[in-house]
Amino acid sequence: MKILVVNCGSSSIKYQLLEMDTEDVLAQGLLERIGLDEALLTHRQGGKKQGIAAAAADHDEGMKLIVETLTRGEDPPIRDVSEIAAVGHRVVHGGEDFVESVRVTDEVIDVIRKNAELAPLHNPPNLTGIRAAQKLLPGVPNVAVFDTAFHQTVPEHAYIYALPYQYYTGHRIRRYGFHGTSHRYVTLQTAKLLGRPPDEVNVITAHLGNGCSITAVKNGRSVDTSMGLTPLEGLVMGTRSGDLDPAILFFLAEKGMTPAEIHRILNEESGLLGISGVSSDMREVEAASEGGSARAKLALDIFAYRVRKYIGAYAAALGRLDAVVFTGGIGENSATMRDMVCRDLGILGIELDEEKNRSSRKGDRDISTDASCVRVLVIPTNEELMIARDTAEVVQAAR
Repeated sequence: MKILVVNCGSSSIKYQLLEMDTEDVLAQGLLERIGLDEALLTHRQGGKKQGIAAAAADHDEGMKLIVETLTRGEDPPIRDVSEIAAVGHRVVHGGEDFVESVRVTDEVIDVIRKNAELAPLHNPPNLTGIRAAQKLLPGVPNVAVFDTAFHQTVPEHAYIYALPYQYYTGHRIRRYGFHGTSHRYVTLQTAKLLGRPPDEVNVITAHLGNGCSITAVKNGRSVDTSMGLTPLEGLVMGTRSGDLDPAILFFLAEKGMTPAEIHRILNEESGLLGISGVSSDMREVEAASEGGSARAKLALDIFAYRVRKYIGAYAAALGRLDAVVFTGGIGENSATMRDMVCRDLGILGIELDEEKNRSSRKGDRDISTDASCVRVLVIPTNEELMIARDTAEVVQAAR
C-alpha cells in the first residue's frame, strides 16, 4: 500500500510518498511559492535532489505538479496515480470534535471548516489541500490526522482556563495543545525502547524546534501540554514569547499599540530572536553566545530554564517518571541545550551522560547514565510516518 502524505500551508505543499509494507519513503518534497509567478518544487528521490520551476496558480495545480513528478522520470516511485491507495492530511485543529484520525467525508470537512475559527492560519490551507486531492484523485480515500487529537485525553482540570466558564461553553476557549502527532510518535517509540506497552509508560516529551511544546504523558495518554488555545502559550520558541503575564497586553495597548501590532510582536518578534537580537535559529544563537554575546547567552538560559521548569511541573503531575524525551530540530541536534536543560534535574533522578550526549550518533538513543533513575532519550520525530500509519489503519478498517 502506497500512501501520499500531504501538509498544506497557505502557499506551500510538503509531501511524502511511503510504501507501507516496509514504511520506506519512496519520494518527498516541498512545493513553495504557490500563487506567485513561478513556484519552486524541491523533489527528493533515491538520494537525489531535483529543483523544478513551474507554474502553480493554486493548490489544485500544485497537487497536479506533485503527482506528475511522482509518475515521471527514469525510475518513478509510481507508474500511475492508481498506485496511490490513500492520501493522509495533516490538519492542525480538530477542536473537541476529533479524538483520532478519520476518513474525510462532507461532514468532516464541515467540522474542519468550523474549527478554522480556532486556527485561521492553518485549517483553511489544510482544507484546501484536501479539496485539491479529492479533485485530482477521485475515489481515492483521504484521511485527516489532527495535531490536537492526541491531547483530547487531557483532563478538564488541566485544559480549562480560570476565566468565566461561559467563555469555554460559548466561545470554546480552552487548552487544546498542538504537535500532538509528534508527541504521540515519540511516546510510542519510547515504549519500544523501554520494552513496555505504551499504556504502561509515564514520559515527558519535549518537542523543541522553531515551535516548541512539552507534554506530560501518563500511561501512554496526554494529560497536560504547554501550548494552549493557540501555539503561543508555553515554552520560549524561535519567535514566539511563550508564557507571559497577560496584563502585558493591556500595558502595550495603553502605549498605543494595536491588537495587530501586539499579535506580531508576540508571534514574530519575540522568543530567541527577541531576547538575543541575533536570530530565531538556535544554532546561530549558540554561536553568538560562544562568541561572547551576553544577550545570546541570556536567550539560551531563559530557553533552558523554561523547559526545565515545565519538566519539574509535569514530573509532579505524573507522579512517576520513566523518561524525558527530546525531539524536534533543537531537541534532536543541540547537545548544548540538552545539557543545559538536564543540568539541575538531579532532584528527579536524571543523570545525563556527557559523552553520549555529545556523540555524533543519530537515530533513537539513550543519553543518560546507567545509574540514572529516569532515562533521557533523543528520538527524531517522524510525523509523516505517523500520519501514514493512521491513514493506512483508517482505510483498512473501512474495508
